[in-house]
Amino acid sequence: MSEKYDLIIIGGGPGGLTVAEFAAAKKKRVLIIEKEGWGGTCTHRGCIPTKALLSCSKYFADLKKLKRMGINITDASVDFSAVKKHQQQIVKVSALGAQKVLAEAGVKIKQGTGEIISPQEVRFTDSSGKSEVFSAQNIIIAWGSVPQVLPGINLSERILTSDGILNLNTLPSSIIIVGGSVIGVEFATFFAELGSKVTIVEILETIIPLEDQECADLLKQELTRLGVAINTSTKLESLKDTGSSVVMLAQKEGKQLEMSADHTLLCTGRKPLLNTEELDKLGIEYTKSGIKIDKNMMTNVSGIYAVGDVTGGMMLAHRAMQQAKFATGKIFGDDGFYYNENFIPSVVYSHPQISRVGYTQKRAEDEGLSIEVVKSQYSANIIARAELMGQGFVKAIFHQDKIIGATIVGEDAADLIAPLALAVSNELNKKQLRSWVLPHPTLSEIFAPIVS
Repeated sequence: MSEKYDLIIIGGGPGGLTVAEFAAAKKKRVLIIEKEGWGGTCTHRGCIPTKALLSCSKYFADLKKLKRMGINITDASVDFSAVKKHQQQIVKVSALGAQKVLAEAGVKIKQGTGEIISPQEVRFTDSSGKSEVFSAQNIIIAWGSVPQVLPGINLSERILTSDGILNLNTLPSSIIIVGGSVIGVEFATFFAELGSKVTIVEILETIIPLEDQECADLLKQELTRLGVAINTSTKLESLKDTGSSVVMLAQKEGKQLEMSADHTLLCTGRKPLLNTEELDKLGIEYTKSGIKIDKNMMTNVSGIYAVGDVTGGMMLAHRAMQQAKFATGKIFGDDGFYYNENFIPSVVYSHPQISRVGYTQKRAEDEGLSIEVVKSQYSANIIARAELMGQGFVKAIFHQDKIIGATIVGEDAADLIAPLALAVSNELNKKQLRSWVLPHPTLSEIFAPIVS
């Protein structure tokens, strides 16, 4: 007879971990299975290692500001092996922290593969090939995502995805980045700040096309200042690893371009990790965009749920975590959690950072909403000026007196979006916002025009 649980989770990324923790807090018997590293893509190949790297490059780039403050530092240099050590240490701490949380919550942990063999049964197989079957009333799929590689492109030691580039142990003198969306501009920022010659090739007319155009323009200006060559409206034709470099052929406005660099980084998006054979056997509906779920995160097969990147949409760790809380609540009769895709904030960790929540100005205008746009510049904030933060702004979108969206570009935008996400998700009106008292002098006073 198989061992029984209240809930089995397959996938130990942000979504799976959150489900496990919340279900265990409700005194439920929980099993979680992870094939690779605890923390999933976010901890090992996404959010955590890339932000550790960007922290290093920002500190190095900010040394140039110190001279304006009367502090002279000479002979500063980059030890890339130490940068990598910092990245690896942060990943290790994050992964160990995830395991500790699970253990303290009383969650049963299994390292290996988990295959759903029926709506209430999972076959677990460890690294030695030994298998056992567990059963549960509910199962949650949290398989995550993988990099999307363009057809006809062969990966190599010099042609890498955003997963593979994290294993690079030497700083390339030059790199071509295919794709100018979020992942592409973040890596462009990192490599350019450390001194690599960076070229971005983007098929669309603008970089970060889903963001506010003013933000995209400002980021393009800053990347160009760093020495990044940005080629928009440019279509990749071929990549060839010569053994000593990568040669790229591309088309721009009817003309063929040839470029070469030490490495090429493919940042052409991520796609849900779909075990299609398993899904087909179970009769679970899906498309190439992800597993289909209802408003409660349940698939078309009763008792089987899905959260995170495997469901498509915004592939963000905090989105997966909120889906996980909501799904866990629905499974165990707790309606205390709320999920609305429109209220999920997103961040681009370039320098400057870009963050947004709710409606952008363009989306509101495209939907024909009558809006008021309130904008505040970093240059008007004394802390931003004192700390030489450079250009930036906050843009708030109001409709019928309520705040429905906000966008920030500038230093610390990732943190500054949090209170605006709270305001947008609670649909606060101007009168309610006026009760918000901002401490002085702080960067948060950038919100003054929004709350006055």
